[in-house]
Amino acid sequence: MKKQFISFAAILVLIHLSITSFAQSGVKPFTLEDLMKKRIFASASVDGLKSMSDGIHYTTLSEDNRQLEKFSYKTGEKVATILNLDDFPDLKIRMIVDYEFSADESHLLIQSDYEPLYRRSFRADYYIFDIATRIFTPLSVNGKQQLATFSPDGNLVAFVRENNLFIADPAKGSEIKITTDGKFNEIINGAPDWVYEEEFEYNKAFSWSADSRKLAYVKFDERKVKMFNMTMFQGQKPAMDENALYPSNSQFKYPKAGEDNSDVTVHIYSLESGNTLRADIGPEKDQYIPRIMFTEDPSALAILRLNRLQNKLEILKTDASTGQSAVIYTETNKCYIDESNFDRISFLPGGKHFVITSEKDGWTHLYLYGVDGAPVKQLTSGNFDVTDYYGFDPAKKLFYYQAAGVSPLQTEVYSVTMDGKTKVLSKAAGTNTADFSSSFRYYIGTYSSAVSPSVYTLYDASGKQIRVLEDNADLRARLDEYRPVLKKFFTFKTSEDVTLNGWVIYPPAFDSTKKYPVLMNQYSGPNSQEVLDRWGFGFDEYIAQEGYIVMCVDPRGTGGRGEAFRKVTYLQLGKYETIDQVEAAKYAASLPYVDGSRIGIWGWSYGGFISASCMLKGDGIYKMGIAVAPVTNWRYYDNIYTERFMRKPQDNPDGYDQNSPLFFADKLKGKLLLVHGMADDNVHLQNTVELSERLVQAGKQFDQMLYVNRNHGIYGGNTRMHLFNLIGNYLKENL
Repeated sequence: MKKQFISFAAILVLIHLSITSFAQSGVKPFTLEDLMKKRIFASASVDGLKSMSDGIHYTTLSEDNRQLEKFSYKTGEKVATILNLDDFPDLKIRMIVDYEFSADESHLLIQSDYEPLYRRSFRADYYIFDIATRIFTPLSVNGKQQLATFSPDGNLVAFVRENNLFIADPAKGSEIKITTDGKFNEIINGAPDWVYEEEFEYNKAFSWSADSRKLAYVKFDERKVKMFNMTMFQGQKPAMDENALYPSNSQFKYPKAGEDNSDVTVHIYSLESGNTLRADIGPEKDQYIPRIMFTEDPSALAILRLNRLQNKLEILKTDASTGQSAVIYTETNKCYIDESNFDRISFLPGGKHFVITSEKDGWTHLYLYGVDGAPVKQLTSGNFDVTDYYGFDPAKKLFYYQAAGVSPLQTEVYSVTMDGKTKVLSKAAGTNTADFSSSFRYYIGTYSSAVSPSVYTLYDASGKQIRVLEDNADLRARLDEYRPVLKKFFTFKTSEDVTLNGWVIYPPAFDSTKKYPVLMNQYSGPNSQEVLDRWGFGFDEYIAQEGYIVMCVDPRGTGGRGEAFRKVTYLQLGKYETIDQVEAAKYAASLPYVDGSRIGIWGWSYGGFISASCMLKGDGIYKMGIAVAPVTNWRYYDNIYTERFMRKPQDNPDGYDQNSPLFFADKLKGKLLLVHGMADDNVHLQNTVELSERLVQAGKQFDQMLYVNRNHGIYGGNTRMHLFNLIGNYLKENL
């Protein structure tokens, strides 16, 4: 990490100069290899940032993740190197993947040898590092661990191994096995099953009490969940490997739309008695428990309970000594409750209040409640969405949050008082985020825009700049050298009088008197946003350099514009998104410098679904489409995600079938490329091969590429380079 001693005014000058130079035509071309292998446009960042408990220091990891360094919030200067792995040449730790301090910050819990499982889950080797004695001790010698976490007093560590929950006592060199029934594809303790991890976006299903005397955890009984199978091939094993003759079979539990979920229960283990009790979560089994968290009161566990339709959320306050529960908060919604609200529920110091975000007035806002469930007040209001909640400073009685208060394309950092007085802390227009110190005296703000790479700056809590930590000066110089054309924003109205936001990248030396082909890149998924004033540089800029106009439009259903806009797609995923992307193509075709006969569309995952849908339902408006890892039938996708927006297929068959590309294969017009990873545990290969068969039987010619043993991300080795070469070549041949 490079430290730059420049003022905020100087940053604005840099940004202005960047905008001026970027507006010029591209001067120096770059290759796909420059972009993806050499990574000449990669951004620098501040990695592994954590606030220390004193609130006046923070720590970060070095660029190679081998050093843990301590800095002063007051000056931004480095004050110590806490750990340098180079000082331990005999240690097998290659890099610090992640770390956690004990309560008194005398010890570190180091994560290394990361072994991914699914999107958020992984196994790793954990070590305890005694900062004073400089001694490393393995957390456990009985196999890799998951989710290792210090107890609040720092004396114990809870972790999961082979679906069971353990508590280790590093000082004694011992570990206790809290559960014994864990078994792969049957019972999971302390970690979510596949669908919870993917769709409720978390990977730790246990919580320590504040006094370190109890450990609550969720048990997933997935024996009723149906199995999904994936064939794993030889890949890059040696040709004479004896295991290469027969592919292996990977099996895991995956509940598709309308199918059974895991039976979920909540348990509380007492370290004093060694006993485990079961918490009361009600008699209904067909429901979800998306989070558990101990409150500031060590005797009170908060349990989030969500019905199967995901339109009723309750917070249960559970007595950790008896397991008895009472509902303290209930929220219902005519459509669904967005899962992003779950991580914004926060119990405040003092144990009297909690904060929650809700869309109850049509926009996402902060609300304050008493722990008895009595509403205190709405903290934010207006026609904008709160997009993140950072926390509460009890000394100043200020709440800190992020919101799209100026435009749905931008975000700012704010504070708000108990009586609703707001203050904007961020200064520049674009995308602003914040990472506050534990004392809320300081924060590190990250700023970027469509024409400015990220700038990391240290501020005090009032928003006063202390020091710039990283301004990406090297990347700015590289951009000034190559002068690529960057994004510009636009809006247009559809034939249904709906205003949509978009961005466009023009080819270098753009001439408005000429006609250009257009490639639409989109994702279009519920509450997502691709049209944002933030830094991003990649394949879109490369394709524009190759002579294409690249466009992106956020259709109805996407985020930042309130509940009504994002939930219009309820019960019919894909309908309005496809209509709007077809409207975007018609808008592009109306521009005098666009060749309306040469418009293409591509996307990945949900974007692949919409690309396929546009090729099948767009009546030829798109000459070419590329669908990477697409959903082609919503009945094939997991139940938590799909039912949130569509309900069960048994209850909404037309919504499913009328919006699944699979059933419209005979309508294909234009060139279509289907791409899929053969080990995609998320959007299964089944989606692509079933659509392929329908296309074959409909007599429709198309192209297809499968990547062996690759998951939803389609990466590893030369895979990404091959994929984007494939996409680039397909464009040149067909658009």
